[in-house]
Amino acid sequence: MLMNFTYEHLRQFTIDILKKIGCSDKDATIAADVLVSADLRGVDSHGVARLSGYVRLWEKGRINATPSIRVTYETPSTAVVDGDGGLGLVVAPFAMQVAIEKAKNAGTGWVSVKNSNHYGIAGYHAMMALEHDMIGISLTNASPLVSPTFSKERLLGTNPISVAIPAHEQPPFVADMATTTAANGKLEILQRKNLEAPLGWVQDPQGVPTTDANGVKKGGALLPLGGDRDHGSHKGYALGAIVDIFSAVLSGANYGPWVPPFVAFLEPDPNPVGEGLGHFFGAMRVDAFRPADEFKGHMDTWISRFRSATPVEGQEKVLIPGDPERELEAIRRKEGIPLLQPVIEDLTQLGEKLGVSFS
Repeated sequence: MLMNFTYEHLRQFTIDILKKIGCSDKDATIAADVLVSADLRGVDSHGVARLSGYVRLWEKGRINATPSIRVTYETPSTAVVDGDGGLGLVVAPFAMQVAIEKAKNAGTGWVSVKNSNHYGIAGYHAMMALEHDMIGISLTNASPLVSPTFSKERLLGTNPISVAIPAHEQPPFVADMATTTAANGKLEILQRKNLEAPLGWVQDPQGVPTTDANGVKKGGALLPLGGDRDHGSHKGYALGAIVDIFSAVLSGANYGPWVPPFVAFLEPDPNPVGEGLGHFFGAMRVDAFRPADEFKGHMDTWISRFRSATPVEGQEKVLIPGDPERELEAIRRKEGIPLLQPVIEDLTQLGEKLGVSFS
């Protein structure tokens, strides 16, 4: 069963909840904007359904609601940001803004982050660059729920990659994807609906492919992009590894199996190799390469040509990365954001616990 809620309602509820755990008005607003943007764009696995998860981490003392986020090392075009254990939903926009400011002065800006937490959808942060005629890049490592190709061990996260590229008359190109066949949040949605997972998403504790949507909870693992070696999982494994290294080995955050898990019922490794969770951001000023209007005009040509590609039988059209999310956002701003009944119940209980009405 689904029920629709307005963007404004979910955003304000999220702000009120985050203020209850000690976030400032400014930080609560930034975090709510990031979180509810996921629901708007149809990435329901990373929206308000995760709000109670952040609160549980705060209750466990694993999120600092009043962080002192700061740059700890920098050059004209690079920086390392220490998130001070804050919400990744707040740390990441701060770090991406640092990258943008670096790019304004140096042409490009590159920022690696340590001591952070889950930062919501990667695309939000990459898209911050668009209004500045910049290309944005956003990466993060994540809870170790993924087995490398040929392994039974969980050593990597879903480790998403997002790249946002401006155009002129056409909407921007926005790629936002996990480096696994499916993100863990997609499994959570299947669990709420009591549905099985497609083959190639998960393996059981023995490394055998399974369709059990609870397979990871039972000790199994998510699979790298491609599912198995014959379908390219070694490529997904490599992409996830690159994200892990850029996000954490470069910054001083935890990497691989030492990344602190998002779920509060699992404790972080008692012998960490770094500080918190890591991200990596890039901002590239288009006019550092060629005039921005000229580039964006050619992006229009690129997008138009690919959009007009002849579709295979049974498909209406060829999509450009970012099309489904943009189209869904327009619908949800008008008609509301649908939430499953288990999510509504979870948010209602969360509100009751913290003295904020969800209705």
